[in-house]
Amino acid sequence: MSTDTGVDLVAFSPKDGDARTIQVKTNHRAKPGGGSGKAALDWWLREDSPAELVAFVDLSSEKVWLMTHSEVEEIAQQRSGGRFHLYMYTDPTARPRKKDRLSHQWEFQQFLLENHVHNTFKV
Repeated sequence: MSTDTGVDLVAFSPKDGDARTIQVKTNHRAKPGGGSGKAALDWWLREDSPAELVAFVDLSSEKVWLMTHSEVEEIAQQRSGGRFHLYMYTDPTARPRKKDRLSHQWEFQQFLLENHVHNTFKV
């Protein structure tokens, strides 16, 4: 895309004939949460993002998590200034404050690209 409209990719599903818009959010590697906490990956997404899907990428591990915009809205741990904040602790010793939310990287397995693409694109 030549301009930043909030859509980075358009993917076509041959099974149902639909095109899906995707916004890609990347991270180079995990970093200390809050600057001094346990290691975590984190991404910010505008609440008004026009993309149907969001691909959260960790470049260091080459992992990709794919979520619908509504899934991001449902599981984001924080909301601030019109943005969703999604994070995943990569440090297994991290103890999240809120126990009712997904917090550790292994809890997001269902959203890994290879696990979620089948539901999203009906392939």
